[in-house]
Formats: sequence, structure tokens, C-alpha cells
Amino acid sequence: MFEGQPKGLFALALANTGERFGYYTMLAVFVLFLQENFGWSAGVAGSFYSTFLMFVYFLPFIGGILADKYGYGRMVTIGIIIMFFGYMLLAVPLGAGNLAVAAIVGALTFVCIGTGLFKGNLQVMVGDLYNSPELAGKRDSAFSLFYMAINIGALFAPTAAVKIMDYAQNGMGYSKADSYHFAFAVACLSLIVSIAIYFAFRSTFRHVEGGTKKNVAAAQETTAPELSASETRARIVALCLVFAVVIFFWMAFHQNGLTLTYFARDYVATSATGVQSMFFDVINIVLVIVSIYAAFAVVQSKSTKGKGIATLIVFAALGALYYKYTQISGAVAVDAPIFQQFNPSFVVGLTPVSIALFGWLGKIGKEPSAPRKIAYGMLVAAVGFGIMFFGSMGLATPDEQKAAIDAGGEVARVSPNWLISTYLVLTFAELLLSPMGISFVSKVAPPKYKGMMMGGWFVATAIGNFLTVIPAYLWGGLSLTVVWGVLIALCVLSFIFIFSQMKRLEKVS
Repeated sequence: MFEGQPKGLFALALANTGERFGYYTMLAVFVLFLQENFGWSAGVAGSFYSTFLMFVYFLPFIGGILADKYGYGRMVTIGIIIMFFGYMLLAVPLGAGNLAVAAIVGALTFVCIGTGLFKGNLQVMVGDLYNSPELAGKRDSAFSLFYMAINIGALFAPTAAVKIMDYAQNGMGYSKADSYHFAFAVACLSLIVSIAIYFAFRSTFRHVEGGTKKNVAAAQETTAPELSASETRARIVALCLVFAVVIFFWMAFHQNGLTLTYFARDYVATSATGVQSMFFDVINIVLVIVSIYAAFAVVQSKSTKGKGIATLIVFAALGALYYKYTQISGAVAVDAPIFQQFNPSFVVGLTPVSIALFGWLGKIGKEPSAPRKIAYGMLVAAVGFGIMFFGSMGLATPDEQKAAIDAGGEVARVSPNWLISTYLVLTFAELLLSPMGISFVSKVAPPKYKGMMMGGWFVATAIGNFLTVIPAYLWGGLSLTVVWGVLIALCVLSFIFIFSQMKRLEKVS
């Protein structure tokens, strides 16, 4: 899995891990902060959230255009510095008045601009590491590993947010509203780590930064021959078709920070016991992930010593899990933001499984093309929200549930397993769609428009993120099955559409 990958991949991936840790720490509690601090309704908070996400993912399009002209490395460096100032402003508690709203808007503007310069261009650099013929075959697995690194950062983010907020409230005496700013401050620290990694290992990827005659010449040595106008047009059309479909995936997927978080807060049991309680300790999740990777190392290691060490790690991780199980005593509190750890943990844990599966399919000539994987991802996403559909049957509407909670009465709450299962299935969809989609863009984009086309992927994501507000506005007097049913329908229709265009997409793959 890791063998034969250039060192630059790991440097860029780790730099991105630090940035994503900060971003997802902030995002894990963002919509809850808006409601707690400003008293906004679910719809208003959802509008703010979706607008922020839209610009976070739209501005990489502008960042890509700038990078095509001035260099990817230069834009990445400027972007991460701008992001730092944005998170620093978010960390300042200013109350709930107009000044606080203005500060939040200003901070998020910095975060959006910085992300626009950083995110897409870093991924273009990763793709350009694989322009040479000897590395071209490792592009898909490289983006899977890169995507895994992103999710390592996201894995620890919800726990970091919950723990730092708990310390601010119970250890330092801050109010709940002010404690959110401590979670935002974590992002500042993580960006410092990200900057340090980027510059410490810059020599491993400097040749793909662009912006200098030397780098341009190096890129030209491994770049494919110039495309004709018709070939360029065909590739851009194919990419735009994919962009149109992923809009609806991200609209559905990014409910994790919105309606799925509302559901976790208002409908899911507030405590867990026994084996189930172990899911809510990030250390247990890490031990499971370690055992998975060690098990793969047992199979893949080429030496007896390597196999032996990997076997010991498997038994050590499983032994630690058993010990922690024997120490369980009583119920464990379940906080709404903590559910956001499951998607990244599943991504990290399942990535080697995904790479091994598609590697095996590739060897026997049965691996689906990237467009087919994207299509299957949409269908799997529909199944994920199907779980929510069945799990929500018979539950009160959000307005009825909120009224009952505010009145202090007993409310019906469901097992956390419904939400955990949903995140598991959505993760399968994400692994089929997101890293494969990014790889597809990196491979198919005409050389002159790589930055712009990678930005186009993020524009599609931005539109999808903006549309996340639609389920938030449905969240109120309507049945939960209506909310989830809308998302199921959109995913199924997207699956049908992309399959209808499969010949055109596979022609340019």
C-alpha cells in the first residue's frame, strides 16, 4: 500500500492532516455554537453553515486559476497563513452582539480565502507527483492514501472539541457559549504544525510547486503531449458531467454537520453502556485501526521478521481492547459532536481494505473505472440515508421533539447504532466517490487547466454544500422520513444520470 510511493506524497499528506484537524475541530461544533451563542433557529444556523461551506469549496476555483499562473506552492503558502488569522479571530470570545457576528463573518472570510488558496492546489501538487510513466499507475492508490491522511486529522477533531470545551467549562469556569472558542483555538495550533511540516519536507515536492522556469521545465518533461481542441473539449465536458453529479453527493454527505448533528442531539440516546460505550472513546477506535493495518502487514510483509512484528502488534492492540472492556463501569455520556468521529475513523480503517480490493480487481481485469465508482458511490449514499429513514419511523417531528425537550418531559430516543451505521455506509460511498473523483480530475484535466479543473471539483462541492440548507429548512414541522426521503431520491436520480453518461465518461478515462 505504501511501497513505491514518492516521499512528497507523505509530506503533503501530513501537512494536510494538520490543517484538516483544525478545520474539523471547528466544524464539529460550529452549528451548535451558532445556536447556543446567538440563539438562532435550525434554519438560520443552517443557512450560515451552508453559506460558509459553499465559499470554502467555491474559492479553490479562484485559487486554482491563480495557481496556474503564479505557482501552486506559492498559493498554498499564502493560503495557510491567511487561514491562521481566520481561526485566531474565531478564538476570541466577543459575546452575542453585532460585533460578535461581524467578527465571525470576518473570521470565516479569512478561512474561506485561505482554504481556497490551499486545499485544491495542494491536491494538484499530489497529482503532479504521478505524471511520470513509472508512477502513473499508483495515482488512484496515492489519492486514497492522501484522503486517509485527511481523515486522520478529522478522526481526532470531535474528541478534541468535546474535551477542550469540557475543560473550559468545568476546569476554568467559562460558560458553555464561551467554551466553543477554545475549540476554535485548537485550529490555530494545528495550522502551526501544518506549516512546519510543509516547509521541513519541501524538498520532496518542490519540483511540482510550479511558478518558476525550473519547475515548469521539470513538469514539461513528464506532461502528456498537447491535446487538440476537440480532445480538450471532450475532457472538460466529461469533468462537468461528474461535477454535476457530485453536487448532490455533497449536499447529502455534509448533513453530518447539520441535520445529522441535530438528530444526534435531539433523538439519539444521551448515554451508552457495555460494548457500545467503547465506540465513544477515540483510543478504542485507534486500537481497532492499528489492528487492521497490522493484519494487512502480516499478509503483505516480505520478511518473517516483519510478519512477526505485525502479528505482535495485532495481539497487543486486541489485548488492549479487551483490557479496556473489562474496565467498563456504568454509562458513558454521548455528546452530539462526537458522532462526527465515526466517518473519518471508518475512512482511515477501511482505506487499506478499499486499496486491497480494487488492487485485486485490477489484477484480474475487473476493477471498475473511476466514473463507475462514482456512480456506485451515489447508490450507496442512498442506502445510507435509507437507514436513517427506517430508524426515524414513528419518531416525533423536530418541532414536537424540541417542545417536549424544552418542557422537560420524556422523549423517545433511539440507539446510537442507527447513526453509527449510517456513517459507516456513507463512508463506503465517500471512498467510492471522493478520492476517485479527485484522482479522475487529476488524470483527465487538460494540462493547461489543471488548477482550474481541480477548482471546478470544489465548485461542485460548494454548490452541494450550499444546498445542505434545504434539509435544514425541512427540519421542523415535517416528518423525519420526509427529510431523509428527499436525500434518498436525489442520490438515486444522480446514480441514474451518471450511468446514462458512462460511455462518454469512460472514453476519456
